[in-house]
Parts: sequence; C-alpha cells; structure tokens
Amino acid sequence: MKKYIVFALAVVVVLLSVACTGKGSEKNGTVGEADSAKVLSPEYAKGFSVRVLDNGIRLVDVVDPQEDEDRMPVAYHFALVPKEMTDAEVPSDYTEVRVPIERTIVMTMLQLSNFTALHAHDVVKGITGTKNLFDEYIRERVKTGSIVKIGMEGNFDTELILAAHPEAIFISPFKRGGYDAIKETGITLIPHLGYKELHPLGQAEWLKYVAMFIGKEDEAARVFDGIKERYLSLKAKVDSVDTRPTVFSGEMHGGNWYAVGGKNYLAQLFRDAGASYVIDDDNTGGVNIEFEKMYAMAANADYWRILNSFPGDFSYDALKASEPRNELFKAFREKRIIYCNMKQTPYYELTPVEPDVVLADLVAVFHPELMAADYQPKFYYLLK
Repeated sequence: MKKYIVFALAVVVVLLSVACTGKGSEKNGTVGEADSAKVLSPEYAKGFSVRVLDNGIRLVDVVDPQEDEDRMPVAYHFALVPKEMTDAEVPSDYTEVRVPIERTIVMTMLQLSNFTALHAHDVVKGITGTKNLFDEYIRERVKTGSIVKIGMEGNFDTELILAAHPEAIFISPFKRGGYDAIKETGITLIPHLGYKELHPLGQAEWLKYVAMFIGKEDEAARVFDGIKERYLSLKAKVDSVDTRPTVFSGEMHGGNWYAVGGKNYLAQLFRDAGASYVIDDDNTGGVNIEFEKMYAMAANADYWRILNSFPGDFSYDALKASEPRNELFKAFREKRIIYCNMKQTPYYELTPVEPDVVLADLVAVFHPELMAADYQPKFYYLLK
C-alpha cells in the first residue's frame, strides 16, 4: 500500500510538471509542434514580436527593424482575436483585429509576395497598380474586377478602397503616404516593415507576420523552414571558400549614384554569397554620392551589380551610353556585370520570399564551382 501511494504521488508530480511546462511555453510565445498554429515567433526578423495570452489572443508588437526612432517614434500593437471568440479581453493599448482576415488590400509588391508564398491571393481584394506585375492570376482578377486598383501613394481612390470591403489594409508607414484619407474610413491599417529588415531571412520571415492575420500559420512555418534550410545550406558551402571577390552596386541617375550602406540586406546577401561589398560602414539604408566618390571606392572591384527597368535588352553599350565614364570600372572592362531587369523578371514579386534563390544566383557568379554546371539563374546573371 505504501509503495502504491509513493507511485501515485510520483505520477501526479510528473503530470503537473508536464502541464506547467506546456503552459509556460504558450505564455512565452515559443513555437513547437503543438502551438505553431497559435504563434510564429520570428528568428531573424527584428520588426515584429508575438506573445500569446492565456485566452489564446495573440499580441503582436511592430517596431522599426532599423531602430530609427526619428522616422518611427512609436510602435504598433495589435491583438489578434479569433472571430469565433465572444468575450475578448484586449489590453487597452492594443488595436483589436478579428482573424482570420478574409479581405485585404496590399500596397507593395513585397507585401504581395507574402500572399503569393502562402497561396493566399484570394484574400487580396485591392492593389495599388499592375506596373511590372507578372502574376497572371492577379492580372486576370484585376481585369475581371475581383481585385481593384486603388491608385498610387498620395493619390489613393477612397471610393474604390471602400468598394473592395477590406477588413484591414497592409501599409508601408515610411512611404510617401496619403494614408490620412484612408484613416478616415475607419479601416484598420497594418504596417508591414519587411522591406526594412537587414537580413534576407528576416525580410522573408514577414510571411509569418502576414500568416497570423489570414490564418495561414502552419503553411508559413513550413514555407519559411524550407527557405531557411536552403539558404543556410548554401551559405555553409560558401563559408569554406578561400577567396572573396569584391562587388559594388547601383548606377548614376540624375547626376548622383544611389548606393546602399554596409549593413543593408543587399550587403548581407553579398557577404553570404562569398563576396566583399566595397562599402563597409554602418549605414543601414542608402545615400546619393557623386560619381568620383563611387569610382574611388569601386574602380578595381571585381563585380558590378545592376538592377533596373531598362526598356529592351540591356547591354554594355547601353550602360556606357548612359554614362561614358562607366567604362573606366574594372568590372565593366572585364565584362563582370551582374544584372537583373525588372521589366523581364518578377523581382519584387518574388525575391522577398526567395532569398535562397537570389543567394544561389549570386553564388553561381562569385563561386561557380560550388553550383551545378547546368545551374540556370532566375533573377541575376552575368551580362554578356
């Protein structure tokens, strides 16, 4: 009898321990097989975080990934409440959003890329425009009126927005704006700051953020895990290389050269692909610099990355015609320009959620010995 009591007590202690552990994981927002549908805590993204209350409501906090308090002095706070929940106790400083959202409007191709990765185009009822939009399904839905074009930043058509009946609108709060008129409609505005992330995987991870609003959490976890695995696997191969070529980026436009800083996500991509970016500073964004300064930094760089929307087939002759001094760069003379034409490639539609593919394209240029001989680039290739 005594042994039986001791055994029973031991079982109770174990059960209590398991129960407490499970409850603690939910409060801390950790993601496991059991609670992945409740919360998707970011690993690389710095712009959002998630907590789960005991009643299942998720609290989502949004901040500037680059910690620029001058441009974004306030944070955003959302309480994601399941639509079937009747008694929802939401903290007073949080905006209540009933989820899953079934109708929304997106403002950028980066935001649209998240819905594409989650196979959730049906949730999108409005976009700003179709310029450089490649997705045939979206274009057809715009043509039939299932998706409305609401106009561009600063000149949104409020009537069209209301006609789309969105439950919420995803915005980019640092853009030029025009959101004051939308605010008057009473529609909840949800900031999407994926474009400000400084790590390619951090930018891709915002698909988890979108997933929580539209009820695609499990799919987001699977998709992102695949992206991360492919990205890190290729990066591990690159880490063993002995030589790292140098690379610079951009072009002259309007008398200045726009160059991203050394902490920008593009610079991180170059590093992960086994190259050294010529600008090694703490700038997270970009600045306009004069040609002479750019030339001083990049005259002898091995590669030159260019992304533009050139009408037709871009060439070295076209690059020289736009600025005769371009031929002075070593990368120009040795025909080592890495190029992507946004008029021919769905760059902004797909690259935010395909950093692993972008990385592979760059590795194929910098270290072709690490890639299959028949590798076919999707976005970037060496300009012939």
